[in-house]
Amino acid sequence: MKKLLLALAFITACIAGANAQRTEITLGYGGFTQMDATDCRDGWRGVNNAWGAITAGVNYRLTDKLWVGPSYSFSSTGTKGHPRSSIAYHVLLANGRYDYFRNGIFTLYGHLGVGVIMTYLQPWGADSYNCSYFGVQVSPIGAIARVSRHVSLYGEVGYGAQGMLQVGVRVAL
Repeated sequence: MKKLLLALAFITACIAGANAQRTEITLGYGGFTQMDATDCRDGWRGVNNAWGAITAGVNYRLTDKLWVGPSYSFSSTGTKGHPRSSIAYHVLLANGRYDYFRNGIFTLYGHLGVGVIMTYLQPWGADSYNCSYFGVQVSPIGAIARVSRHVSLYGEVGYGAQGMLQVGVRVAL
């Protein structure tokens, strides 16, 4: 865990030191995550699907078409029946985005993120504990629509910890 956080801090410092031409903050929601599709719950049975994932991130433009930056996603779920146990998912990803088409209003892009899923399991009547899993987000099709000079809406389709279908807003700084 400590190594991952140091690596994420190092990546962020390198990116910030690259004198990025532009920075943007993103906030989005994605449905049906990697945590629902795979066993990121330590083999627990009778677990409901999560409600999706909320993601916040920062992107730095390195070149005309390449963006990189870290993101954090949160999701949670519980078990079926009574007594009810709960699970919280915390996801840290290092992301890359490549813009492959752009005009004045729309941008089409591909997005790849890799990192870690930290699962916090809270069984009923027992001590809580953590498990870590490999996290990924692969979205080959994404679109950004500019609303104003600094605000854009986005949507992307893919697979991963941030969701199969993800929508949100980007704010350029």
